[in-house]
Amino acid sequence: MVGVTLLAAACGPANGAADASPVATDKVDLPASYKFTPAAITVTAGTTVTWTNDDHFTHSVDIADDASEPPVMSPGQSVQLTFDSPGRYAYVCSFHPNDMRGVVVVTAP
Repeated sequence: MVGVTLLAAACGPANGAADASPVATDKVDLPASYKFTPAAITVTAGTTVTWTNDDHFTHSVDIADDASEPPVMSPGQSVQLTFDSPGRYAYVCSFHPNDMRGVVVVTAP
């Protein structure tokens, strides 16, 4: 189960980036280039991941197979999602699904 918290804090192309080796971090940046950086991350179960929109456009974090409404970030906003269970969580920006893809790999603690 993924918990969702929206934060209104100040704060590209898919090109297979979600298939890259995951980086151990709990922070994902959305620079002015329509991409998630890094696109593939790994965290332990129970970790809260923060996405920060540093782009000039509104984006979202739409987790595959999650029926809830995806959290949306205007420029300068952040979104936090907590990953409680191990697994592979693919996601896209619902506004730019052809260009913006990522994955969170969650491991057991």
